[in-house]
Parts: sequence; C-alpha cells; structure tokens
Amino acid sequence: MSYLNTLIFGIYPYIALVVLFLGTWARYDQAQFTWKAHSSQMLRKKNMVMASVLFHVGILVIFFGHLVGLLTPHFVYEPFMSAGTKQVMAIVVGGIAGVMCLVGGAMLAYRRLTDPRIQASSTFADNMVIVILVVQVALGLLTILPTLGHLDGGTMLMLAGWAQSIFTFQGGAAEYMVGVHWIYKLHIFLGLTIFVLFPFTRLVHMLSVPLEYFGRKYQVVRKRA
Repeated sequence: MSYLNTLIFGIYPYIALVVLFLGTWARYDQAQFTWKAHSSQMLRKKNMVMASVLFHVGILVIFFGHLVGLLTPHFVYEPFMSAGTKQVMAIVVGGIAGVMCLVGGAMLAYRRLTDPRIQASSTFADNMVIVILVVQVALGLLTILPTLGHLDGGTMLMLAGWAQSIFTFQGGAAEYMVGVHWIYKLHIFLGLTIFVLFPFTRLVHMLSVPLEYFGRKYQVVRKRA
C-alpha cells in the first residue's frame, strides 16, 4: 500500500472532518451575519425554480443515500437483501437523483457564470462551489460505469468498510481503497475536499433548517390600496 493512498484515504479524511466541525463552529460563533445562502433569485427568476428544485431534491437524495448506504453495517440489511441487490438499488435511485442534480446544478452554474447581474453579486467562492458540486455529481454518475461491470456488491462493501472504519476510528481504513477503481477514489477525494471548503462557503446554509417557522404566529400582510 503506497504512502499516497494512506495519506489521502487514511489521514486526509480526519483532517477534512476536523476542518468541517471546527470551521463551522467558529464561523457560526464569530460571523453569523455571513451564515446565509446569498440567494440571487431576486436578480433573475427565469428557470430559477426548476433548476433549484432539481438540484436540491437530487442532492438531498444523494446525500442521505450515501449516509445510509456507506455507514449502515452489512449485517443490518443482510437478512433482507444481498449486497448485490443493495448495489443495484443504489445505482437506480442514485442515478435518477444524480441526473436531476446534475441538470439542476448545471443550470444554476450557467446562470451564475453568464448573467451579468448575478456575476456582479457573486464571490469567487460562490462560483467555485457550484462548479465543484456539478463536477462531483458528474463523477458520481461516472462511477456507475465500472459498477455495472460487477454487480456482486464487492466494491460497495469495500467503500462501506472504508467509511465505517473512518467514522469508528479504526486503523487500516486506507487498505480498503487499494484495489478500488480510480474514479471512486477521485470521487471520494473531491467529496472530502468539499468537507474542507464547507465552513468557508455558502454551503453552511444547509445546516439552517427554519423549524421555528412552523410554530410562529401568522404575519399580517395588508393589500396595497
């Protein structure tokens, strides 16, 4: 096992998680005014709703699919389905959600990068993060190609073993990644890098769920005379 493999898949995950948690905590504590999505909907609404819905629905399905799929131990679902069946389900559901997210994300990226008004109000981080997310989703869809060549669930078990070893602080996590196809490795590396960028970009807004809206009093809105 090479030193580079150990560095990227054995050490870098912990660096990314530390930056994610400490950076997010520090930003919330010290710079709450910057904790927002920087929405550009008021600048141009054309295609905004469709693109936003496709992107956000797709990315939420992908996120929770990865969370459950990678961190659920094999023995939990083994009595109900085989690893191969779970892999096929991941391909179908993830593929649909991935296409939705890719189409919506590409529309949002094109809009942000080409509209003069939105360009003027966008930061480098705003442009960078939407492009990185689109690339990451595209890489995720590309992983379907090598997966179709072996539907026994073997690769999925190796990836799940790596993720569970990282989150349970077990040694030798990088060993799971030795024989994995390079497209998976690139996809995981970019995903870890998104964790590093998370506290410093607009991505932090995903942690703000407006639950208090469901319990607040109605607002009185008067009609214009």
